[in-house]
Amino acid sequence: MAHSEKLQHAFQLFDAANKEDPNKETYKGETFSKELLYAQRMTERLNIFAPTALEALQLTARCQHICRWEIARNSYPMDRTGYLRWRQDLKKFHAKKAQELLETAGYDDAIISKVKFLLEKKQLKKNEETQLLEDVICLVFLEHYFEPFAAKHPEDKTIDILQKTWKKMSPAGHEAALKLPLSKNSVTIISKALDA
Repeated sequence: MAHSEKLQHAFQLFDAANKEDPNKETYKGETFSKELLYAQRMTERLNIFAPTALEALQLTARCQHICRWEIARNSYPMDRTGYLRWRQDLKKFHAKKAQELLETAGYDDAIISKVKFLLEKKQLKKNEETQLLEDVICLVFLEHYFEPFAAKHPEDKTIDILQKTWKKMSPAGHEAALKLPLSKNSVTIISKALDA
């Protein structure tokens, strides 16, 4: 995958912003800012899943959760309506934050508009790049965040989330998901979700 100097500059700006995340995650004995680790995992999975992805998609994957901690979930009502409003506000927030950093990196309006379009998940299932991004998001969730999620929630809720995740993915995404290095427990729950 090609890495222009401008792309690397943007990645550095995104990573510096995400490094400010006060939430920490330990991975392989090392402590990371949570959103920085997430961003790096997104790039890693995109490079595997779509090694010829265009620059706008590479940028979007890296800033998918840019500074997410600044809008806390618990600042909205803890119900379905509150959750949906939080998600919508986050998309706009990420798009604005990404625009500021991309302008600093020297990107033009065309690339910035494309990144904002992708961050707002427009035309899912219709736009190839939006779908690619969604597949990568789902793959990163399944590989790195599903097991802890499943440990905290009853099986019926976990199965429901899995089924919703699966519906968002493309056939290529499904194929890649079934090849992930998942635990035996995760594979069992995924099998139940797909069989239901």
